[in-house]
Amino acid sequence: MRPLLLGLLLSLAFSSSARDLNQDEALRLRREGLILPLDQLIQAAMQRHPGAVLLEVELEEEDGVLLYEVELVTEQGVVRELELHAGTAEVLKDEVDD
Repeated sequence: MRPLLLGLLLSLAFSSSARDLNQDEALRLRREGLILPLDQLIQAAMQRHPGAVLLEVELEEEDGVLLYEVELVTEQGVVRELELHAGTAEVLKDEVDD
């Protein structure tokens, strides 16, 4: 029983977790130069899907990495979720949102 419990605790400790950041935190991070301006990140997402409509943007910290999660709907009506590195605008994920 103890090894099973220990394994469960270790897996929980090392599981990925995301934390949403509020606008005050985002403003501070932008002032400190740790994240790019939001319009620059949105532009990177929209270049991948020209003509898409922006639905939602969230700034998150996941495993110590600052990410923008961008949700948009393409001209074909497909909802896509993109993750962009908040400091570089690199697209880390681009997939159909379920």
